[in-house]
Amino acid sequence: MTLKNVAKPLAGIATAALLSIVIYASSHREAPLISNDPLADNTDLYAFRCPDDTNSVAIIANYIPFELPEGGPNYASFGENVRYEIHVDNDASKPGDEVTYRFTFTKMNEDPSTFFNIRLGKENLKTSYMCERSTDGGKTFSTIVTKGAVPPPNIGPRSIEGAAGLNKPYAQLVNEAITTATTGETVFCGPVDDPFFVDLGGVFDLGQTRKRDGTGADKARDAVAGFNCHTIALKIPISTLQKNGKSVAQAKNIMDGDFVIGVWASASRPKITTLRTDGMKPDVSGEWVQISRIGMPLTNEAVIPVGDKDRWNAGTPYDTERELSYAKYFVNPELALYMDDSKFGGAVPALADLRIQTSSLGAYDFRNGADGLYGLLATNGGAGTALDTNAFGKILLQSKSPRSVDLLPIFYTGVPNLPPYQLATGKNGNPLAAGKPLINNFLPALGDMLRLNMATPVTPRDSKDFSTLGLVQCAVLGLTDPRFNATTDMQWIPNMDGFPNGRRLEDDVTTIELQAVSGVVLAAIGLWYDDYTPGGSPVTANLVKVLSYNAGPDKNDKPFTMSFPYMAEAHRGYNAQGGTTVGIKVRTDEDPMGLAAPSAFFLGSNAPNPFTTSTQLRFHSAESGRVTVKIFDMNGSLVATAFNDAVAPGDHSATWSANGLPSGAYLASLELNGRPTASTRLVLQH
Repeated sequence: MTLKNVAKPLAGIATAALLSIVIYASSHREAPLISNDPLADNTDLYAFRCPDDTNSVAIIANYIPFELPEGGPNYASFGENVRYEIHVDNDASKPGDEVTYRFTFTKMNEDPSTFFNIRLGKENLKTSYMCERSTDGGKTFSTIVTKGAVPPPNIGPRSIEGAAGLNKPYAQLVNEAITTATTGETVFCGPVDDPFFVDLGGVFDLGQTRKRDGTGADKARDAVAGFNCHTIALKIPISTLQKNGKSVAQAKNIMDGDFVIGVWASASRPKITTLRTDGMKPDVSGEWVQISRIGMPLTNEAVIPVGDKDRWNAGTPYDTERELSYAKYFVNPELALYMDDSKFGGAVPALADLRIQTSSLGAYDFRNGADGLYGLLATNGGAGTALDTNAFGKILLQSKSPRSVDLLPIFYTGVPNLPPYQLATGKNGNPLAAGKPLINNFLPALGDMLRLNMATPVTPRDSKDFSTLGLVQCAVLGLTDPRFNATTDMQWIPNMDGFPNGRRLEDDVTTIELQAVSGVVLAAIGLWYDDYTPGGSPVTANLVKVLSYNAGPDKNDKPFTMSFPYMAEAHRGYNAQGGTTVGIKVRTDEDPMGLAAPSAFFLGSNAPNPFTTSTQLRFHSAESGRVTVKIFDMNGSLVATAFNDAVAPGDHSATWSANGLPSGAYLASLELNGRPTASTRLVLQH
């Protein structure tokens, strides 16, 4: 079903009372029923192009929250009567999955005479699995891995490396468990360090996240540090997942919509379980019933209220009627109430820097219950854009549902490369105009999935531009960096492959989603925060507060690896320190974005513009220092230095005479004490 098919029912959804308390743990113990069944509990889902093999995509589904590494004698393991599945949708014109991977696990005791888990080379929760694949919507499955090995828990040196144990390094056990499916996928199933990071202690205390401020006084703590989980990790050739079997080399461009996939994961159990009086394993029978699922991180935790959480887990993204019933929680999200001083903003001091636009561009209010951009619907003011009533305007523009224009597509459809969903770069103050392309992960099957455009290039993990803030940092670069903001052409910008375009292990999804609820996406496309003044810099104090906000921990407690399965080795139950370390150091860098309040910026555009011989550039410096104005051509070559002098705080100007240069576009770059702070585009016409 496409978006056009669901416009009418969506438009009829009314604003509902929001019930749930703020909960983040990606998907750890997120709903009442599944919290009692940890073996079937989806904790996280990741999908990203592999950094070491860019012709493949990694899909990682994690299960079993808060595994204590020392949790013997019955260590956590995959469940035998659980069907674990990874679902891929690559064609919105067809209902259901196009590719499904199904995993079932079997356990055996090799030496029932001991209470130890490992002794003399034998295991007492020795686990293996079968992986099946369907490419016909789940009608038929073929086995692609038989008797896949699952490494044991990382118990300790005597059990693993010792002669009385398995007599192998744990890393070797992990490597031996990596297998290649008959259809070409690389597969690993087993315990790993839980790759998620979040300050649960602060969050559960009524949303009081402890912001990382560099002093250590806030005591922000990663509550998931030191715990393990169980992973199902796949490395899949892009041609296997692309709907026409194409390789990424055949993509039309870096945002080719034919390379978008939607991914979600689930767990199911047989409908009937009968307990036995003889102490043997329960008898199970009946149809399989889904009891857990995950697509976008934090959906069931921070969006779906407690009364609907179990119902959410039992559904699928393809049940359109059920998915529509949850849409009201996205268009008026509960979290937004705590970023609104007219509601409950004052009750959550930790979110004080996150404030939603109440009068963006002097006209648009995005607080819960307000109309946002709904007024455009009456006149089809979004004509020619995604907001056109002949396109998706009736869905994206809803009365008293302000976040139907940004949060709903982010979570439910993906975002198209159409105005207004392009950066404000080049829009000249009109947020509905075409701007700098940022994302295209649009898959118009309305439902919660993690959507990834597999054509988008990989940002190297060792690049100075790599950021845990994903597309938020990508937008910052596209708006402020002279390498990217001089043109509206489609251009690769670092972190285009970051959340919510897929999800990398490193992405700080808690911070990103809080920033998104606070309206940062609206600001990125030109619906600036309330303190913006026409002609001034859009990087206002309010925007800087949002971009500088952090939810505490911003990295995993153990470094990720550059090779499959990419996650860190499982924590050891017994280690040289005498136990598991469960804390995480507070980072000391004060500005995770590399962006602070602008110390120097251009005052409007140059005048005249276009110009024939010379033009004047006005700029402001907030501090004393040496200001340099450099002029570059569109090839990036330096053609002139229009200003280079020490200045006092205040407004200044520079005149550039373009003697002997050909007509065309040029870039003026403003530097303060050798650091680029702003840029503007000049047009020379003889």
